[in-house]
Amino acid sequence: MWRGLAHAVIVRSEVMSRAIDVMHMGRDRVICAHEIDGLIVDPGPTTGLDTLLEGLGGVEPRALLLTHIHLDHAGGSGKLVERFPELTVYVHERGAPHLVDPEQLLGSARQLYGEDMDRLWGEVVPVPERNVRALAGGETIEGDLRVEYTPGHASHHVTYLSQSTGEAFVGDVAGVRIPPVDHVLPPTPPPDIDLEAWEKSLRTLERLGPRALCLTHFGRVEDVEGHIARVREGLARQGERSRAHGEEAFVQAVEADIRAAAGGDEEMAERFRQAAPPNQLYLGLERYWRKRAEEEGAAVGEGQGLRAPATRP
Repeated sequence: MWRGLAHAVIVRSEVMSRAIDVMHMGRDRVICAHEIDGLIVDPGPTTGLDTLLEGLGGVEPRALLLTHIHLDHAGGSGKLVERFPELTVYVHERGAPHLVDPEQLLGSARQLYGEDMDRLWGEVVPVPERNVRALAGGETIEGDLRVEYTPGHASHHVTYLSQSTGEAFVGDVAGVRIPPVDHVLPPTPPPDIDLEAWEKSLRTLERLGPRALCLTHFGRVEDVEGHIARVREGLARQGERSRAHGEEAFVQAVEADIRAAAGGDEEMAERFRQAAPPNQLYLGLERYWRKRAEEEGAAVGEGQGLRAPATRP
């Protein structure tokens, strides 16, 4: 069985991270991995591993820190462990079983991507149990990296905070932003979007007070307060659109936002679409509202009620 973490030895490090663009599908500024002294946060898909290894420039990775197990973040983990058999892989305890046996994960992904699975993500292989370290949140690992449980985008999502540099490695909980554009597009694909949990996670990020957010999509953001505000606004906007309108109107509205943010640069617009396909954003939110309606119906039958999700402080 994979091993949990009860204790960690703290060794201070002042090493700042660097972003490595894995050039997903040949396009820059869509997916990046973050490297900190041999630690790799979210290596990305198998299709980008050659580019990742080239970007490492001979640095041998000593651990993978997964914010969550979605294929654009963690799909290449098993292949990396094949290449580096002693590699430690950190992941939330809810995601750990699906690294060891990825069939359910791949089945869900095939429903979204169909025939494009291999082209987008490449081969996904299991991570041996002996390499996996399961996290719950609250641990300190690999020196001074603090683990925070940050669900909302995924029920097994975590954030890693470097306590020496103030960098927070936030996966998808802080949304999609393609530099130099400031527009933030919250990624809300199926299967387990939870707007209430996401708001709590944004408050966790604010409480941590990082000096910078390190995004998978894409890069470093130092306007932490402004960026989190834009994530919160985007979630409220997309949540209301998905509840009030059907898929076609939702996608049209998101596309209009993307085009406006891109300012006529179609390549920039395509980066947003590649990182967060608009139709998938609707599907995740539609499922969220449907589940809430089912829960509300059950609660009413029991004489209880459910509050509307909090999307603002």
